[in-house]
Amino acid sequence: MTGPLHGIKIVEFAGLGPAPFCAMMLADMGAEVLRVARPGSTTRSTDVNCRNRATVNINLRAPGSAEALLPAIAGADALIEGFRPGVMESLGLGPDTCLALNPRLVYGRMTGWGQDGPLHKAAGHDINYIAISGALHAIGNAGEKPVPPMNLVGDYGGGAMMLATGMLAALLEVRNSGRGQVVDAAMTDGAALLCASMYAAHGAGRVSNLRGENLVDGGAHFYDTYACADGKYISIGAIEPQFYALLRERCGIDDPLFDAQMDAARWPLLKLRMADVFLTRTRDEWCLLLEGTDACFAPVLDWDEAPAHPHNRARGTFVEIDGVVQPAPAPRFSLTPQATPQPARAAGPEELLQRWGLVLPEAEAVSP
Repeated sequence: MTGPLHGIKIVEFAGLGPAPFCAMMLADMGAEVLRVARPGSTTRSTDVNCRNRATVNINLRAPGSAEALLPAIAGADALIEGFRPGVMESLGLGPDTCLALNPRLVYGRMTGWGQDGPLHKAAGHDINYIAISGALHAIGNAGEKPVPPMNLVGDYGGGAMMLATGMLAALLEVRNSGRGQVVDAAMTDGAALLCASMYAAHGAGRVSNLRGENLVDGGAHFYDTYACADGKYISIGAIEPQFYALLRERCGIDDPLFDAQMDAARWPLLKLRMADVFLTRTRDEWCLLLEGTDACFAPVLDWDEAPAHPHNRARGTFVEIDGVVQPAPAPRFSLTPQATPQPARAAGPEELLQRWGLVLPEAEAVSP
């Protein structure tokens, strides 16, 4: 592996969603990650979230199995786990045990509600975590119910990326103090933090609690998606006056009602009129007219179309590995660029012994 985290070793305890995605990001950046999964788990080369690392299957409840991982933890820089609070402690692998063994260890914990608080032991999913952060309330059309934005805000933005950021900061602190620490990444905390600018705008009276009636939530006619003549969609984000003027010029919108851009009282009517404008051409025709200009325009692409877009192709935003089209590592580094991602694979006995100091008779080798 290459990348800015080359030489960093991480033990990952396999879980769902955000913890594996965090481990994937760190592995993409060059960290060597050993993924510990439950017996019977299949390591598929097509599992994007598990790329760039080796997996070993271990029954952590079997006598001696958890203890057998201690040599790997002793030699690691970091650990990632995404279980409910108390599970790692019940296995004898909690922070107290691991940090006593390896005082420089960064112990990353990924949960929905956090390690404490009234809800910390309750089950939940992304939709629940972003609900109490305020984020979910703000997403959706005016007068309609809130719409879950897939599981991007809680699991991945507020969860995995916050954990990755926290672990990187803690790894830097190890250089200063020589001491590791626990990183408690709760999706509720992270989702709330993602809304920092919205809370600031709300406090200043610029954003209301009325869903779909604000500047960047689809309330404005110049910041929304619109259907085209072929049933496909385009996106418009012409907030600045000069960009808004260019959009109007390119689209032939000379109706003086559009002059008062920031008059929110006019937005519902102007959205209807703008919708009529975009229904006059196909999505590709609008692309020819607007794409690449300062009108703040982009076509709305599906999973098949996005990798084929010329900009994404030029930047190599997507790669194909073992027949699976997937996002390339991000962000990019000029001095220590990442290597092309490698498929997920099972760890072999020799690798476990030589690289991690483990002898695990309970380990179940699983071929990709």
